Amino acid sequence: MKVGVISDTHGLLRPQALAALEGCELIVHAGDIGSPEILDQLASIAPLHVVRGNNDQQSNWAESLPDVTCFEINGWQAFLVHDIADVPAELDVATKLVITGHSHKPCIEWRGERLYLNPGSAGRRRFKLPVTLAIVEVSTTSLEPRMVHLLD
Repeated sequence: MKVGVISDTHGLLRPQALAALEGCELIVHAGDIGSPEILDQLASIAPLHVVRGNNDQQSNWAESLPDVTCFEINGWQAFLVHDIADVPAELDVATKLVITGHSHKPCIEWRGERLYLNPGSAGRRRFKLPVTLAIVEVSTTSLEPRMVHLLD
């Protein structure tokens, strides 16, 4: 199963991001979406799991979005929140994938059997940070993440 993970679009969904997400069976947005149109565009590709980011908090359209959500991907338990500071110190032992955004810094980090994934920012470039999203190939026995650089 191909899962697209995107964050911090801040109202900008680049054509390169849409192209990278083609063929995904699920898309996860880790917050700071920027506008409901972004979610509409992503939902036209695949089903979505979404959380509000700190910049979405002031928007009426985002009121119904959760701050935290848990869901299953092909048998793997996932935990989604915008800011890694909001990840509980004690997660359910079944949680094998933690997805965050906020920092704009892409990160794939295994902590024991648990994958911590921040897809970086797919929106406007911030400082000299890369513009990225992540793709995770999910089978019943493995999670295989990779970063996709949207700009050189």
